[in-house]
Amino acid sequence: MKPPDLHEPGQCQVANDVISLVGDKWSVLVVSKLGHGRMRFSELKRAVEGISQKMLTTTLRGLERDGYVTRTVYPTVPPRVDYELTELGAELLEPVAALGNWAVANHARVLKARQAYDERAG
Repeated sequence: MKPPDLHEPGQCQVANDVISLVGDKWSVLVVSKLGHGRMRFSELKRAVEGISQKMLTTTLRGLERDGYVTRTVYPTVPPRVDYELTELGAELLEPVAALGNWAVANHARVLKARQAYDERAG
């Protein structure tokens, strides 16, 4: 199957529609954590360092709406809610992991470039 040509009219808009959610900071981290398996809300909150309860709720709703995550509610007291990746979400792990690995491998280079820029702009 031929990959889409982002130079064709409308294709950038299509790509942006999908990437806008999965490319945000919290979505990438949540998808990465759920790549290890089903998790409860409280487990995710502890696992994703720095995320607020409100932002985690918003992020999970967006991921569920776009078909990357399923939400299962169990009728217990208090209610138990589990989240896990769908097939689509699992497919997203590969590019997310590649981007994460690239970011870690190039962090020092990015910091060096920032420092050089700040010194020139200073």
